[in-house]
Amino acid sequence: MRHLASLLVSTLLILCCAAAVQAASASGILLVAFGTTMESAEPALQSIDKAYRKAYPDKPIVWAYTSDIIRKKLNKQGSRVLSVKQALDECARLGIVDLRVQSLHVTGAEEYAMTQRMLVRDLSRFPNRFDHVWLGAPLLESGQDLQDVMDAIFASFPKERKSNEAVVLMGHGNNRGPGDLAIAQVATAFNQRDPLVFLAAVEGSNTFDSIIPELKKRNVTKVYLQPFMIVAGDHAINDLAGPEPDSWASQLKAAGMQVEAQLTGLGSLDGIQKVFLRHTRDTRDDLANPKKTDD
Repeated sequence: MRHLASLLVSTLLILCCAAAVQAASASGILLVAFGTTMESAEPALQSIDKAYRKAYPDKPIVWAYTSDIIRKKLNKQGSRVLSVKQALDECARLGIVDLRVQSLHVTGAEEYAMTQRMLVRDLSRFPNRFDHVWLGAPLLESGQDLQDVMDAIFASFPKERKSNEAVVLMGHGNNRGPGDLAIAQVATAFNQRDPLVFLAAVEGSNTFDSIIPELKKRNVTKVYLQPFMIVAGDHAINDLAGPEPDSWASQLKAAGMQVEAQLTGLGSLDGIQKVFLRHTRDTRDDLANPKKTDD
């Protein structure tokens, strides 16, 4: 009987050790977006979530919003939305030690840089709670990204668009960091691929002011508007397609052009989701082990 009891204890210890080893190798995904308070914009993020759950069916997926204003508003409304810090705490609570963090920002500008700083700060405070923290690049980092993004966006243009009709896309832009330059490069690439496709931004130097003269020069009479943002949120609904006199749609109409808005966030496009998934899969940027990261 003592032998049987001893055997049972030994078996339990082995099982516990096996469970501990399994828990210690747990991996998961943290998706970091700017966020949105607009219900109409949520399908883009839901589409990304669905794509990740399909690609990683056995891994926990945690979300974080980098916008303090959006989080506070949603939390006040009763929705539990995590900051990056809170999301990292949640990942640790779930037993994740091999963590892949995917930025859902368009460029490596302010929000992406802030995400990176928050991850590094958390690792310095809790150096042993994650074995790996892999950071996936934002949407646009390489020439391959640009080609894939262009393919996805150009495929989303209205099928009924005629050869003399233009498409104008609205990016968010940024007054600081590399985001302003990235938008300029993308705008040039779009226009080189199709001279009637234009990209401007709400912030930064890539303004909408120069677009209307270009459209008039090309005798454009109809313009399709689309957001160049992960979600079609407040900027897309109001600044791009809203009824206010200073919206892009209103300015184009005042210039005598027909306007049709297609308010679909980039996150809803299959090709965009594939770029993010590729970044998550291929990243070598292990913030928890910077000296071991491959060049």
